[in-house]
Amino acid sequence: MKPYLREFVPTAFEDIPDATAYEAGYLVTKNAGWRNVRPVIDAQKCVGCLNCYLYCPDGVIYREGNKVAIDYDFCKGCGICRKICKPGAIEMEAEK
Repeated sequence: MKPYLREFVPTAFEDIPDATAYEAGYLVTKNAGWRNVRPVIDAQKCVGCLNCYLYCPDGVIYREGNKVAIDYDFCKGCGICRKICKPGAIEMEAEK
């Protein structure tokens, strides 16, 4: 599921999640522009294991066919996806 910006922001106590995460794709603000590096996926090396998806703290990685893609509107450039990628399909490049 590709993340997307939602208009509804929980305000009442009953709308707040019980666990550490809300439903997949729940993002309320776009990246503020402070990211200085961003992950880039090499489609030839990507095996579609989805470890990057599972470990991404912001939930910005999503499946696109048999491979993965990144929603740069919400990515903060932490690099966790690069560290967890066993095939080495993700590299961090300087933000332009």
